[in-house]
Amino acid sequence: MLPTLSLMTSSTGPVGPVDSSRVPRYAGPATFARLPRLDEVGGRADVAVVGVPFDTGVSYRPGARFGGNAIREASRLLRPYNPAQDASPFALAQVADAGDIAANPFNINEAVETVEAAADDLLASGARMMTLGGDHTIALPLLRSVAKKHGPVALLHFDAHLDTWDTYFGAEYTHGTPFRRAVEEGILDTSALSHVGTRGPLYGKKDLDDDEKMGFGIVTSADVMRRGVDEVADQLRQRIGDRPLYISIDIDVLDPAHAPGTGTPEAGGLTSRELLEIVRGLSSCNLVSADVVEVAPAYDHAEITCVAASHTAYELTTIMSRQIAAGRGGE
Repeated sequence: MLPTLSLMTSSTGPVGPVDSSRVPRYAGPATFARLPRLDEVGGRADVAVVGVPFDTGVSYRPGARFGGNAIREASRLLRPYNPAQDASPFALAQVADAGDIAANPFNINEAVETVEAAADDLLASGARMMTLGGDHTIALPLLRSVAKKHGPVALLHFDAHLDTWDTYFGAEYTHGTPFRRAVEEGILDTSALSHVGTRGPLYGKKDLDDDEKMGFGIVTSADVMRRGVDEVADQLRQRIGDRPLYISIDIDVLDPAHAPGTGTPEAGGLTSRELLEIVRGLSSCNLVSADVVEVAPAYDHAEITCVAASHTAYELTTIMSRQIAAGRGGE
């Protein structure tokens, strides 16, 4: 008879994930990294992993509404010690799965308001957010909420695309427009913005000109290949400094060989190793919240995309947990 599903606990520390040396990884509910639900830790967490199953803002392949739960399923294989960062993130801080924010799939404006209000509640509880999308539309309400707490934030945007277009079919809120809206609303620190991993055709050179006027720097996927991850990470750290930082990762920043399960794939992207190493190189930055979006599992094969997304979220969660522990004098 198998042991019952039990969470790893200590008398003084955070509640950790289910012990996978005693309970098979494929057994039980698929919370992120087999962590406790938010209600199992008294409704409060240092880092809340939250899903937003919404993809009404996509312009090509749909399906990212299923991304969050697919990432959770792939995260069953994550383990509690992260050797790349020499940290046990789930022992350093209380990380919990906050479930999903249910947004109206037929009304983008209402959905944006719903996501913002739910994010406000999580941040008000003292948590940092690790959000699993969903399409990139959700970055705008998440940034609005984070900016209410921290003021205009620095942004690192990992993506094949700029996502600073004005409208699609007259719609202001889509997965290709969130960062133009964020600049217009004054919720980004325009002295500390950068795209990472961009590539592929554009509608015209004006796309780049407009983007530059908004304050964005660009590190293309070719730049990463030629200059290497250490130099790129160092450049990004210098650009961000000690400002409150939000990291938004569209999984299509990866080459389709590493992330076929996404809505708008572009050839010539980063490898999963390059993405993880750049993220690890940002561990000294003041990361206040993050998202991983645009995972569309219907186009995935053998969970390639979902595994990459789950490991990316794990690295981001580790950075936040380490910083929380350091702030308490615990690391």
